Amino acid sequence: MEIYVVKQGDSLNSIASSYGVDINTVIYDNQLIYPYDIVPGQALFIAGGQRQPVGQLAVSGYAYPFIGRWVLEQTLPYLSELPIFSYGFTVEGDLIPPLWDDRWIIVLAGQYGVLPILTLTPFDASGRFSNQLISRVINNPESTDKLINNILQLMQDKGYEGIDIDFEYILAEDRDAFTEFVRKVAESMRENGYHTSVALAPKSSANQKGLLYEGKDYGALGEVADHLLLMTYEWGYTYGPPMAVAPINQVRRVVEYALTEIPKEKLDLGIPNYGYDWTLPYERGVSRAKTLGNVEAVRLAISQGVEIKFDELSKSPYFRYIDVSTGLEHEVWFEDVRSLQTKFDLIQEFGLRGCGYWQIMQWFRANWLLLRENFYIQK
Repeated sequence: MEIYVVKQGDSLNSIASSYGVDINTVIYDNQLIYPYDIVPGQALFIAGGQRQPVGQLAVSGYAYPFIGRWVLEQTLPYLSELPIFSYGFTVEGDLIPPLWDDRWIIVLAGQYGVLPILTLTPFDASGRFSNQLISRVINNPESTDKLINNILQLMQDKGYEGIDIDFEYILAEDRDAFTEFVRKVAESMRENGYHTSVALAPKSSANQKGLLYEGKDYGALGEVADHLLLMTYEWGYTYGPPMAVAPINQVRRVVEYALTEIPKEKLDLGIPNYGYDWTLPYERGVSRAKTLGNVEAVRLAISQGVEIKFDELSKSPYFRYIDVSTGLEHEVWFEDVRSLQTKFDLIQEFGLRGCGYWQIMQWFRANWLLLRENFYIQK
């Protein structure tokens, strides 16, 4: 396997010939579309040579129940677990199902030997995380017990094999109550043959300030949950300034801190399967970036005829272009096989349990081929 970065004057024919591979394989693996143009700075996955993975990796990927069947079928061979997004709940402990039927996705996951996981989220009526909902449930033993019983019944009815607790913006004063809630859930799950994971905001110190961080005790949650996902993405986000979504220098800081609190055998690294397109100039409180897929980002660069740059600090690709319809400049940050390889290297360096993708709704073939070159997928 090689990662080749396109240079000025390259053609697909010259690249394929230099590696002795079929040009159609390069086109297919990198999801190039006719007339198969490429641009300088574009990173290509080149298959070939002998596969030498370093070991097994647990791989999860969040999916909504409206994911395209073809995309899911293409992705499942590369997954160990499929967290399905998501179930909500009321203050009384009743479950709120997703708007779309999830039975078909559960059945399909099982056919590929992938564990379907129930993702639990505290959304309010507007679809946002509600720390007030969290507080009212985790501080009410009756609501907690009812919610756990409802979860167990649903898992038995539908065939879920585990639960992922994705609670965000937990109040600082609810930190210990949240840990106790996770402990109760995890114990009940284990008694019934299921496992429990928790999604963690990306802290880099124990006392990190901010609503995302103060309500989660890494060490305590590491003791009670079976495994945990570091949500190491969203440094670059919809309402923030243009920057890498998952800069490796920041990701490394989170992993290094997490390992002081949680055993490596319980830790999964979060990986984004998307990028953002910002309109410049950025205005705080006004600007709103557009989400786009990684393959889509490369096609945008090709259509605009602009070179793709690579930031050496964040180890992330980016480019700028002018929208001719508006005359406005745009800045795009995304993931490619170069940036992904740095994350796989980090997983190997620290011996982490696995990785988890947010999310798998768009097919990015080169990512999965690269993952398979690095690891055997745990099933």
